[in-house]
Amino acid sequence: MLVSLHIRNMALIREEEITFGPGLNILTGETGAGKSIIIGSAGVALGAASFKDYAAKEDTGGSDYSLAELVFETDSPQVLDYLREKEIPVEDGQVILSRKYVNGRTINRINSETVTVSVIREAAAMLIDIHGQHQHQSLLKTAAHRALLDRYAAKELGELPQQCASYYHDYRETKRALEETVMDESERCKRADLLRYEIHEIEEAALQEGEDEELEQQFLVMSHGQKIMDALAETASLTGSEEGACDQISRAVRCLAGAADFDPALGELYGQLSELESLASDFERSVHQYMDDFVYDEETFRTVEQRLNVINRLKLKYGRSISQILEALEERQKELDQLEDYDRYREKLQEDCKKALERLQSCAAKISGIRKEKAVSLEKEITKALQDLNFAQVRFEIRFTDLPEIAQHGMDEVCFMIAPNPGMPIRPLQEVASGGELSRIMLAVKAVMADQDEIETLIFDEIDTGISGRTAQKVSEKMAVIAMSHQVICITHLAQIAAMADHHFVIEKDASGKTTTTGIRPLEEEEEIAELARILGGVSITNTVVESAREMKAQAREVKQALRR
Repeated sequence: MLVSLHIRNMALIREEEITFGPGLNILTGETGAGKSIIIGSAGVALGAASFKDYAAKEDTGGSDYSLAELVFETDSPQVLDYLREKEIPVEDGQVILSRKYVNGRTINRINSETVTVSVIREAAAMLIDIHGQHQHQSLLKTAAHRALLDRYAAKELGELPQQCASYYHDYRETKRALEETVMDESERCKRADLLRYEIHEIEEAALQEGEDEELEQQFLVMSHGQKIMDALAETASLTGSEEGACDQISRAVRCLAGAADFDPALGELYGQLSELESLASDFERSVHQYMDDFVYDEETFRTVEQRLNVINRLKLKYGRSISQILEALEERQKELDQLEDYDRYREKLQEDCKKALERLQSCAAKISGIRKEKAVSLEKEITKALQDLNFAQVRFEIRFTDLPEIAQHGMDEVCFMIAPNPGMPIRPLQEVASGGELSRIMLAVKAVMADQDEIETLIFDEIDTGISGRTAQKVSEKMAVIAMSHQVICITHLAQIAAMADHHFVIEKDASGKTTTTGIRPLEEEEEIAELARILGGVSITNTVVESAREMKAQAREVKQALRR
């Protein structure tokens, strides 16, 4: 459940915290009061929108800091497992989605842990579902119809959709490999000759893992031999010659030895200096040993250089390292073996492709059977829900057609068909429904899906577009039904829907002073009636209008009580 929405410096809102309750939460207000800012801010917090259109700027009287934060309480295993997987701590089921905009930079957090916006979106998708006008438009796409049916049949489908996608990938890969083998005899011979040449070239080099690094080090030392010897000669002169560092340290040791006889406290200093003398002597011997062992041989240098040239030439052709070159060798040998036994290789690929297609067809057929079986009950439930929403004599069907080729989601194209009024031919939904009808159809679908939907909170924005009168009353009752099993947050301009509120909030614009701001507050019962009267009466609110509002609220209370019974 969504507990609260905290907004700071978002468009006209300076700072607001809205505490929602269970059941049906209604938000109303005058046109232009800022209802879209509330939903927009929620969308920003959910990662579905950016701060770009909402963050208040300093040059408009705002601040270069904005915040959109949602606090949820949930016991959903899906949500808790996801957050645990992301190593995000959760205490007492509280999940806080927070997004801040500071100095042009967005900071995303879940429960104070910094995350990417994609993690915000993934978590949000399990916690809340927002339905606005663009979601209604999704009903115009047949892909959305199949997705809705699959959600309805999710329990029966189980892992079949994932298996189908996997089988589809396997089939496509095998088919692609088979298609790539199509070549005539001349092409095969040319390709085989090239492979033999490349295999011989790599094998002849007799590469050893790591030898390139060793050779590069040898080349580096030998190519800078003179510089190395000059540096060592000067180093030996500074440290090992008479009056050099080693000689000076030895003298210092002898001096301090005499003084240490008189004061035991100097013993530690004497020990340190003696150790330094020993290190200096070891260093001097090592330098001379290196100089004695160093041998520059022109022939060896040329051999190393030539070997490196061979290796680097192969790297340019076959890979950036010896291991990659050896992998290329294995791949070419494998391909050559296939070409030399071409007919058997093709037969094996054809058999693999046939088996992959059979697996895919079998899985797709199982999915199709389950879809068609569940479509019967979904048709009935959506038809009943549509009738409840004042589509009195509606006809609704789910029609299946076979795709030209099996896709990763199966073999079916699913299309919702509807005849909203008697006498009309049944046609695809996208060819028939108006904007207002789409809103009601979406609501009917949500009502049917409510029992299958594990998402606890639903937000409806402009669900009442294009409806009024008896239809509006039916929509309000359907909202109340959904709110019995889900938390529902709805922005509306219809009194019939607003009257059903379990919790009613009003959004108000304040233009007093030098700036215009938007605020939101919860209403007490008498204030609810006054707000219903405003919606009903417009400019002129008479006693009759107020009494109508009071009666509407009382009727809504009776409807909800009847539904609960």
